[in-house]
Amino acid sequence: MTADAATPMAGDSHGAMNSGTAQSALDHPPSLSSHEALRQRLAEAVEAYDAQGNHRTGADVDAASAAWLVRQAGEIGIEAVLEPFSLDRVDPKVCHLSVAGRCIGGLPLFDAGFTSVEGVGGRLGPLGSDADIGLAETEPFTLMDPRKEQSNAVVHARRSRHKAVVLLTRGSMPGLFLLNAMSFAKPSGPPMLQVSSAETDWLTQQAEARAHATVVAKVERVPAQAFNVTATIAGADPALPPLLVMTPRSGWWQCASERGGGIACWLEAMRVLAARTPARDCHFVACSGHELGFLGIDAYLASRPGLIKRAHRWIHLGANIGAPRQPGLIQASDDATEQWATALMTEAGLTVSATRASVPRGEAGALHHGGARYVAFVCGTDVFHHPADRWPDAVDLSVLARYARALANGVQEMAS
Repeated sequence: MTADAATPMAGDSHGAMNSGTAQSALDHPPSLSSHEALRQRLAEAVEAYDAQGNHRTGADVDAASAAWLVRQAGEIGIEAVLEPFSLDRVDPKVCHLSVAGRCIGGLPLFDAGFTSVEGVGGRLGPLGSDADIGLAETEPFTLMDPRKEQSNAVVHARRSRHKAVVLLTRGSMPGLFLLNAMSFAKPSGPPMLQVSSAETDWLTQQAEARAHATVVAKVERVPAQAFNVTATIAGADPALPPLLVMTPRSGWWQCASERGGGIACWLEAMRVLAARTPARDCHFVACSGHELGFLGIDAYLASRPGLIKRAHRWIHLGANIGAPRQPGLIQASDDATEQWATALMTEAGLTVSATRASVPRGEAGALHHGGARYVAFVCGTDVFHHPADRWPDAVDLSVLARYARALANGVQEMAS
């Protein structure tokens, strides 16, 4: 999972529609009536995104993926640009648990402590015991309780007196379901090594026996740059409050469903708006830094004081759009926006629920706390933060096409 530093790329801070290519788009508007053409565009976008590799913030793949997204916008007729922000990237070097003659590989929690190459040794025991190294299980992701996997065991581990903690990452299947580093800018707690839940029974036995174990979570911090991709389609009346269309574009592993579906819908909305002049300015942003405490949206908002409340609406294309056999969820700031979004999905034949019982997951949470008028679209998945989130198995193209068509039409309606 180690990656070299990303190569800096130059770019203006704000993108705008290119007049020459925009005229071509106006002369030959895209037709969403061609269902197969839409499916092909979506498939090509998600497949290309998946093939790029591990989309960790600030890594080579992240930089190459940003450049690819700029090119994708350019093919539509929109000039997109790269907006860099800085971070100290975490590169795992030697990360494993040694116990009872076995060496079990894992990855550290990126917002906790780390170890030297020699690691931390001592007795293994349950979290909260008097053992030197604690053993705990994370909670699996659920759509209706989106922060569940960050609570309970992880919170207790941060406050514990253990020299290190081993986290068995639970999900819908055995495997390594990585946790986002919600406190990346302010790490806390002892070193925590995430390991596959396939080791649960055996490691539980070793903890009961208080076996001697060594945790190694050796990393390097590397100064790096990551990039938000931004673009603007100018409206007929710049005095109107602008519309924002946003999606995250970084994450663990290839994340074809988690991020690829949202990116494909983001491009499709851009394609539809490029065919005619909207009433209001429409700003597009695809943020890196998602898995590291949402660094990208923070950088984007910091460079645009007042935008969060000035915008007409923020439309957030969230996680797992187009995942197979999964429910959808709408989280909106107000009744009118919620009703609009629900009608949009219902008309497309999509089953969704709506809730304002919790703060939205991801970048939409920043909008919520900032007082924005927003709507976030997210879906469930069985492979959230798991290596199996790959094209084509993790994406239902028919469902994704329904979302893409509905969201593109909805963006066009809101822009008017």
